[in-house]
Amino acid sequence: MKNVSLAAIAVLALVVSCSDETTIYSDPKDDVALEENQSVLDNSINFDNSGVLDIFELDKSTGKVSKNNNDGEAGDYPLTLVAQVNSPTYRGTLLTASHVDVEGDYAYVSYNTAGATYLGGIDAVNISDPNNPRVTSRLYYTNADINAVKYDNGYLYVAGGFDSEKSATIDFNSFVGKVTVANGRFSVSGITYGFQEGFNATDVKIIGDKLFVTSGKDGYIREYDKNNLEAGQEAAFADLRAMAIQDNTIAILDGSQGVSILDNTLSVTKDIAISSDFGDFSKRTLDFYEDKIIVSEGSKGAGVYELSSGNLTEHIPILIDPDGVATSDIVTNAVATNEGVVLMANGGAGLCLSEDNGNNTDLVGIIELNGSINYVESKEDYVFAASGKAGLQIIKMNKPSASLVAQCESSPTYSGSNNLNVNTGEELAYKGSKRFRTLNINGSLLLCGSWTVRDGIAINDNGVFEMNGTLVVARNNNRRNVTVGAGANFRVEGNLTIYGDLILNDGASLEFLGEDSVVNVFGTVIKNGSATVSGTFRDVQNKF
Repeated sequence: MKNVSLAAIAVLALVVSCSDETTIYSDPKDDVALEENQSVLDNSINFDNSGVLDIFELDKSTGKVSKNNNDGEAGDYPLTLVAQVNSPTYRGTLLTASHVDVEGDYAYVSYNTAGATYLGGIDAVNISDPNNPRVTSRLYYTNADINAVKYDNGYLYVAGGFDSEKSATIDFNSFVGKVTVANGRFSVSGITYGFQEGFNATDVKIIGDKLFVTSGKDGYIREYDKNNLEAGQEAAFADLRAMAIQDNTIAILDGSQGVSILDNTLSVTKDIAISSDFGDFSKRTLDFYEDKIIVSEGSKGAGVYELSSGNLTEHIPILIDPDGVATSDIVTNAVATNEGVVLMANGGAGLCLSEDNGNNTDLVGIIELNGSINYVESKEDYVFAASGKAGLQIIKMNKPSASLVAQCESSPTYSGSNNLNVNTGEELAYKGSKRFRTLNINGSLLLCGSWTVRDGIAINDNGVFEMNGTLVVARNNNRRNVTVGAGANFRVEGNLTIYGDLILNDGASLEFLGEDSVVNVFGTVIKNGSATVSGTFRDVQNKF
């Protein structure tokens, strides 16, 4: 490992801002370690649990949460777990994922360590190929926790806390760092830092050329020039946890009193008083939500407030599954929104999905994930859940493409059993986005959109199955097969993932349509007798 230091005495540049409360310096010499072992990075990606994700749904008649039963209706939200990024270990200490920022082809993940130990890090994860995410670079901070990250124009800005008692030059625990990143790789050359009062820097955001950093107990929100980290205006608050920015409006969450809305001079224009107990030194976030703001409020769940008036619209409660979770671990740590979907990181109670119905929010259920969920971020077709010691979990929402829906305009949207049986002589065609348990095809079936199947597909003798869009079958830790019977035809246009075997019996045909189809088989492709495969496709696992 190559080392550089956050708290070095010798520095190449030392600048003290006009407030005498921010110190900036460059190119320190110890206590930052760049991971140079490529095998460590390669082995950080874990596909063990990849595949179809079930949702423990809320039964509105009983108020209880349970898996969809074997003969229930097909569920909405055909989510899949792409992979997990294992939390790194540094000299025997396991770090925990704390935050994630997504920009372009990369997800940037921060890590910290619970308790009095200062130890953290950052990862760059290439997500350009959803079938094959890769950790391209990792930087350890051996005397600092990293609590938040933000990428902008070739730099990753990191916010956290470090042990100032080990420094001969710095008196403040809260810091922001500017790390060069190119093509998913961090550089330890020329790292620049700024320091400010407060127990721990908790969040970092950017508006134009301005960088904003919040620090916790007895801290500040402070503006920096993002180019050189020179400090500008600031405002003191008792206990800042997080920020959200929308159209140059800044919302901050103060654990001592609630939400404050700030203008670009950091002056308060509105206060939204919240009486919830936000806990001491606990992660809490907020997010703009159309004309509202949604706030993670610990044991109370998520509060939704009108931005114009500050009035409480509703509290979204915490669903609990499984039973037996410690009460202290049933807390909403973070919230995120994505086109009418609300996601709540509820600690030991998991990752909850709700949907906006226009007037209020309807609880859907808890996504089938491992680990205590500390943070959630969602962008475009992905959800990124930081699950503490279980690392970062990358979830694909599998939203149906508008172009695919257009091709199937004449087909009805599917509504019915999660075990879909197509009888001999039947010709069925559907569009939509659903979760199935099984598909059993004796006749002809066309599916257009995004679909998951948990327990396997049987295209029986002389059956026809055509799919246009996205189809994912089973999970890597619970493999199931797709079997194409004698004389049956399986036509694929889009993206097909099978966690199990693809079995083509004598006389079966598999046909890929178009030029852009992708097939990702985690088991074995078995071709019996005169079975044929035709068309153009990308074979992710090289199984054909």
